[in-house]
Amino acid sequence: MRPTNDFQFIHTFESGKDDSQPTLLLLHGTGGDENDLLPIGKELWPGAAMLSPRGKVLENGLPRFFRRFAEGVFDIDDLKFRTEELAGFIDAAEKEYGIDRKHLIAVGYSNGANIAASLILQHPHYLAAAVLFRATMPFAPDLIRDYSHLSVFLGAGIHDPFAIRPQVEQLAGTLQTGGADVALFWHQGGHELGSDDVEAARNWLAEEKIRTRLAA
Repeated sequence: MRPTNDFQFIHTFESGKDDSQPTLLLLHGTGGDENDLLPIGKELWPGAAMLSPRGKVLENGLPRFFRRFAEGVFDIDDLKFRTEELAGFIDAAEKEYGIDRKHLIAVGYSNGANIAASLILQHPHYLAAAVLFRATMPFAPDLIRDYSHLSVFLGAGIHDPFAIRPQVEQLAGTLQTGGADVALFWHQGGHELGSDDVEAARNWLAEEKIRTRLAA
């Protein structure tokens, strides 16, 4: 399907193979667009529906999902505002495309993974699961919510200079404290997305316990 600019986001939507399939919410990294993660989404879950918005913030002409002051220094007010916009987009897409947030899986890379993490921290019941590549702790939440229905895969780079290990482990710990089922995979490189990341995430999504939770 060609991109549309409905719901305040330019985005693309591809229907799933059948109604039993989940929907993947694909959230690109800085400089990406609504097409970037479609091939990875199809690798992760063949037959799933794909909902992929383009970030609305421009940094030197490159699309992002929220502003930052410098590398690794987020504009938290803008992040929280843009997270609310993303939640509104999901609400609209739920009505327009008939998706079910109980079977909605966020798949994000870098900037997209960070806004997905922010969505979890602020609105955990908008997702059933998440695959977050190179996510960091987006902000310190005022309270830890109930994440017990969530399964989260964190793909981190052991030599990543941006999503550094303490921040990744803080995010994992926060989600686990709220009851989330968290898997943490360490890629032996940096911020780049590797084929091992995708394979590990695909295998994780295929696990019986994950499929059972998503089918509930």
